[in-house]
Amino acid sequence: MIVIMRTGATEEQVEAVRQHVAGLNLNTIINRGVERTVVAVVGATHPEQRDGLLRLAGVLDVVPISRPYKRASREAKHQNTVVRVGDVEVGGPEPTVMAGPCVIESEEQVVSTARAVKEAGARVLRGGAFKPRTSPYSFRGMGEEGLRLLRLASQETGLPVVTEVMGVRDIDLVARYADILQVGARNAQNYFLLDEVGRVDKPVLLKRGFAGTYEDWLLAAEYVMAAGNQDVILCERGIRTFETYTRNTLDIAAIPVIHHLSHLPVIADPSHGTGRWQLVIPMAIAAIAAGADGLLVEVHPDPDKALSDGAQSLTPDNFRRMMDGVRAVAEVGRLNRNAVSRLGVR
Repeated sequence: MIVIMRTGATEEQVEAVRQHVAGLNLNTIINRGVERTVVAVVGATHPEQRDGLLRLAGVLDVVPISRPYKRASREAKHQNTVVRVGDVEVGGPEPTVMAGPCVIESEEQVVSTARAVKEAGARVLRGGAFKPRTSPYSFRGMGEEGLRLLRLASQETGLPVVTEVMGVRDIDLVARYADILQVGARNAQNYFLLDEVGRVDKPVLLKRGFAGTYEDWLLAAEYVMAAGNQDVILCERGIRTFETYTRNTLDIAAIPVIHHLSHLPVIADPSHGTGRWQLVIPMAIAAIAAGADGLLVEVHPDPDKALSDGAQSLTPDNFRRMMDGVRAVAEVGRLNRNAVSRLGVR
């Protein structure tokens, strides 16, 4: 349930609500807005607890949270969450583009790519050191050496780093090198992993599962947030449908839907969402126009020789063209994002 405080409620009154809720063996999330403070009560609540909360000084109303994802719901927090990584904001007024190679292959490859994407306007460097592959015989990444090269490219360019963590045993290692921990589509419902990255003091980029519904996806985010980490970035990367021409079906509608249901930032991955480099630019622009808070894009200096996913990787020149399109529609996307987040119940 949500405790809505009156305009002008004092800190002492808010603290009294928090203590009352703690006495019920429940947790609270305090969200201070421009006009009033809202206290989200998390746990197994009962209707009779509402009357006790309504009697507290400074309380305007107590409203049930209808969504099963309590912390991720816009009912619990109306203001958009902005995830900060150094001076980079994901969920702020401008779209944040994360770009780099699908998999790290060499120092020259990752450093040259990092320089190129930064020059074009990317704010975060992406790159895979551990790669989940459908075939066990495919190249699965360089492991810690790949992480070291990714960090080297970060130091060369000043770009923060996002990379995937595949299992609980890898979290400490990846967290030593990465600024954002990515949980991939194959692990979107690996609840042990979600619990553990929720205990790490670094933002988590959570991809949607192959067949995950919006509720599945937001409940996965809830696992991370319930463990203590509120800095979650959602990434729409396409779902598996009957269509075989594209690698996946990029669900552009997910962007405004998630902004309506949740306060968390949502970005799009048109590379995995299409599997074809020719489609990455139009789908990236479409995602931004729909209100995406950013993009996750694969870029390789020579895609034809890439060890992984060359078919969906942009060249640096094509990435620059994509960024021109992103800038052209960014204002439309911002207006759409803000409009959807303010939608109420009809």
